[in-house]
Amino acid sequence: MTPTHFAFSSAFTLGLLGLTFHRTYLLSALLCLEGMMLSLFIALSLWTLKLDMIGYSASPLLLLAFSACEASAGLALLVATARTHSSNHLQNLNLLKC
Repeated sequence: MTPTHFAFSSAFTLGLLGLTFHRTYLLSALLCLEGMMLSLFIALSLWTLKLDMIGYSASPLLLLAFSACEASAGLALLVATARTHSSNHLQNLNLLKC
């Protein structure tokens, strides 16, 4: 295992562990998800650069676009819960049933 592969896999694992163990606040869960997506983005972009595949060069940008959409939806949900329930606890998300 190369040091770069170890760094990206450990960054993803730390984000997953943070998401698993720090589920109290929505903002910390969103930050862990964003860290996981950024480690996947960097790993995918370095993979396409290493293999010199021009056909796959758009896939890191597509992943980054989906990550931005996920972050904006999460922040909108955070603002909605903060306005209605005055906190960002994940337990309050059960109250937002449609």
